[in-house]
Amino acid sequence: MPRRSLPLQGRMRWMLLGLFLLLVLLLFAYLLECTPPADVSLVLPGLGGESHGKEYYQALLQEQEERHLNRAASLKRQISQLKQELQEMSEKLKVLQDRKEGPGVQGLVETKDQEPGDLLEFLHSQIDKAEVNTGARLPSEYALVPFESFTSSKVYQLEMGLTRHPEEKPVRKDRRDELVEVIEAALDVINNPDEEDGQEDDVPMQRQTYTESHFTEGLYRTERDKGTLYELFFAKDDSDNFRHVTLFRPFGPLMKVRSTSVETSGVIINIIVPLAGRTEAFSQFLHNFREASFSNYTLIPVDEEFSRGRGLDIGAHTWKKGDVLMFFCDVDIYFTLDYLNTCRLHTAPNKRVFYPVVFSLYNPAIVYGNLELAPPIESQLIHKKDAGFWRDFGFGMTCQYRSDFLNIGGFDLEVKGWGVEDVHLYRKYLRSDLIVTRTPVSGLFHLWHEKQCADELTPEQYRMCIQSKAMNEASHSHLGMLVFREEIENHLRKQAYKTQSNTEN
Repeated sequence: MPRRSLPLQGRMRWMLLGLFLLLVLLLFAYLLECTPPADVSLVLPGLGGESHGKEYYQALLQEQEERHLNRAASLKRQISQLKQELQEMSEKLKVLQDRKEGPGVQGLVETKDQEPGDLLEFLHSQIDKAEVNTGARLPSEYALVPFESFTSSKVYQLEMGLTRHPEEKPVRKDRRDELVEVIEAALDVINNPDEEDGQEDDVPMQRQTYTESHFTEGLYRTERDKGTLYELFFAKDDSDNFRHVTLFRPFGPLMKVRSTSVETSGVIINIIVPLAGRTEAFSQFLHNFREASFSNYTLIPVDEEFSRGRGLDIGAHTWKKGDVLMFFCDVDIYFTLDYLNTCRLHTAPNKRVFYPVVFSLYNPAIVYGNLELAPPIESQLIHKKDAGFWRDFGFGMTCQYRSDFLNIGGFDLEVKGWGVEDVHLYRKYLRSDLIVTRTPVSGLFHLWHEKQCADELTPEQYRMCIQSKAMNEASHSHLGMLVFREEIENHLRKQAYKTQSNTEN
């Protein structure tokens, strides 16, 4: 990790400079101490001609001798102090070199002596703000940032979403590597304690060595203006004695990277929509499309079995007017004019592609079941938990320049299955030098349409199809109301009967 080694290299340079200055001071002190006394004739007055008594000269010589003795004693004390400081700095330099060359964890802030003053002060201020040592007064329960807990094999998360589970194995490589690094850093702290850790250095045989198998549980949370706080606990087998290690990964201050002006008015967007059948949905799409101030459209008939990837590929290759920004879209998508500007802002040829996360609407017959008629489409475009969800598992909607699409190799048309070609293209960009921007956007909606589960499917495929259908049908609470509809109706009848009985009495 080259970035983490820079502070260490800076400290080593300062250490070497300090050693050099100390050696110069030692040499200077030695020369002063060893310099022969000056000629008495130049020091004592009167030797040039004026006559004085014997007692006078003895007094002068004694005074001069005392001055030399005091000066020598002072220099000896300074030399002794400089030697001590030189020894301490040599030991610190050796420790830094060993840590740089050894396999231990780098980048771990351990003691104040290991960091330059300004940087160390900032890091400790971040720790104080992150409630590591003391709590902070919060205005309400909504201001609290919850932790996520983890063991060596699982992560327990509070914010699940629809594609995450309350218990998740850290199968993602970045998440797994992060937790492994933190556990290793904590073990390094335990097995190589400082004096402030409260362990006696003179009894090394009594010190217990901990390994990854002794890790019991951990907590972590990330606050965007402070950093990530980790709390880890270790224990020997069948022991009630736990070692608690607190680690913190602080964020640095904001730094200006660039400030540019982006003009979007002249950027043409070629919206490509593959379609087979779905005339009613296409009619709704054109109704929305008219609001986008389009200049022209082209229908490209294809006499072959429908394939979304194949349709998008044909649309991209049909454009013959040079490079252009393309928006791969579906007929079930509703987009706003603001989204088209978002598409322009987050793309750049040979530099950046955009993969927005679409907000997928639930079945309006369930969401608005208490109304006689569902409101018009424009009124359904809201971001609420019972109205829809972020389709974070979909990669079909994307904005990218035609040149980037062709250079990356386009879709893998040999891949079979709906949506699989989207994932393959997305992975190509992730492995390239281009920047991939992935974020939810407010102006992009996936309109609900009924999902059909064919009878030809195997029992396992049919079960998965039904599960997917349920996910797109309604929220957890609305589905629960449907499941317990009979129980709810019985309750309402009982309440109505009790009300009627009380009225008659």
